Amino acid sequence: MATNLQIDDKLIAKARKLGGHKTKKAAVTQALVEYVQHLEQMKVLSLFGTIDYDPKYDYKKQRSRA
Repeated sequence: MATNLQIDDKLIAKARKLGGHKTKKAAVTQALVEYVQHLEQMKVLSLFGTIDYDPKYDYKKQRSRA
């Protein structure tokens, strides 16, 4: 899907240089990938402390190979 965006030329040039990208498209694609990963990580982090576990669950028992 073709998309026209007005991106700050200095910002995209800096991103290309720092990331070692040959094209603007590569720099923007990498930025979007990292942005999505960050949002997914934040979603997982928001679950901490909200899940109840069975206090009788023995996680060490799962480690045994017997």
